[in-house]
Amino acid sequence: MTIADLIDWFEGWAAPSWQESWDNCGWQVQPGVLEQPPQVLVCLTPTLAVVQEALALRQQGTPVNLIFAHHPLIFSPLKVVDRGNPVGEMVRLALLHGIGIYSAHTNFDQVADGTADVLAQLLHLQDPEPVVPTDAGIGYGRVGNLPQPQPLKSLLLTIRQVLSPPDVLFSPQADLSQPVQRLAVLGGSGASFLKAVAQTGAQAYLTSDCKFHQFQEGRDRNLVLIDAGHYATERPACARLVDHFQRQGVAWAGLSQQDEDFRQFLTPL
Repeated sequence: MTIADLIDWFEGWAAPSWQESWDNCGWQVQPGVLEQPPQVLVCLTPTLAVVQEALALRQQGTPVNLIFAHHPLIFSPLKVVDRGNPVGEMVRLALLHGIGIYSAHTNFDQVADGTADVLAQLLHLQDPEPVVPTDAGIGYGRVGNLPQPQPLKSLLLTIRQVLSPPDVLFSPQADLSQPVQRLAVLGGSGASFLKAVAQTGAQAYLTSDCKFHQFQEGRDRNLVLIDAGHYATERPACARLVDHFQRQGVAWAGLSQQDEDFRQFLTPL
């Protein structure tokens, strides 16, 4: 198998044509590695730390030649590639060392075993279906029933146990003893889908990056809004990608250990 074969297989599963118009999926840096056997480092966000991790793995004998990321490296057009610009520096290092960088973002959000679907599986949602269908069997978010109703407090503790977020925010008016049966999930920034989630009959909605007024909107739509953080809600799908790549027979695939949440919370002193 070559890198070209791997990307062809992936794009047959999560077609780049499904990405949103504002998105930038696909190759971010392609330094002529298509015919090489894939040695893939999977990450949520491509950062200098991840690129340096790839270089360190090379020094240790694992010749990483592809960083496969969920978030795009390049969102806005680059005006300069230089050492003073983090994105420019990553592009420079990738070209210099022959490491490709590929992104699967909103196309990967929609598919089976994508970001939302993996959350639904981890929380054992029954008969999950897209919150917003975009094509046959795919779409944004997932909604389904828990195996049995459980108190909101129990659900929050399960989310903390399964996803290990640094913190969990939830609607302040919520009664922790209230039973929750129907749950919607969407990894990453999903508060813009509140109206669609409310129409599914969900009682609670797990997502991230929720703002003050979005918690207010959730209350007004009779939804318990749960924010477990961007990293915690999307990182599990990256781990699942490693499994998929290994089953495809790639030479080496591993999950980045330098991926970062970018947030810390002060614990009570």
